[in-house]
Amino acid sequence: MTTAVPSTDGALPFPDGFTWGAATAAYQIEGAADADGKGPSVWDTFSHTPGKVRGGDTGDIACNAYHRYPEDAGLMASLGLGAYRFSVSWPRIQPDGRGAVNQRGLDYYRALLDELAGRGIAATATLYHRPSRTKAAGHSAPRRSGSRSTRRSSPRRSATGSPAGSR
Repeated sequence: MTTAVPSTDGALPFPDGFTWGAATAAYQIEGAADADGKGPSVWDTFSHTPGKVRGGDTGDIACNAYHRYPEDAGLMASLGLGAYRFSVSWPRIQPDGRGAVNQRGLDYYRALLDELAGRGIAATATLYHRPSRTKAAGHSAPRRSGSRSTRRSSPRRSATGSPAGSR
């Protein structure tokens, strides 16, 4: 067990080797709602439904990380962050929820990973953070958390479109 000794101002130090990082969610930062073949997600549909979001705000532009990821990685490095957790927008990878993979979507995440690695920032991808395809593509929109809802969601399919872990 590590015992922390307070500094003269009473603050407890972080242990040696502690890594500072940041975390984001694709819908909240990427923007580029229909760029490079991205399909609509349940969040796109929800936020564009009148009366669902105060002020009518959407993630269509968000922080525009899709176009500004090199600057964002530079800011993380300038802050001394050593880790970054991001989520994958599956409608960017598989726009129709099944079938062909969108290479431009994969290219975006590869470029993001390369940029982070080039700045010494360790990346961790959250593979499922509720950005699934809309019902219009033949998939039900997730309504609650839990394994049953997750099993029905399109992100549980492999890149080839075959079920992954389904019954």
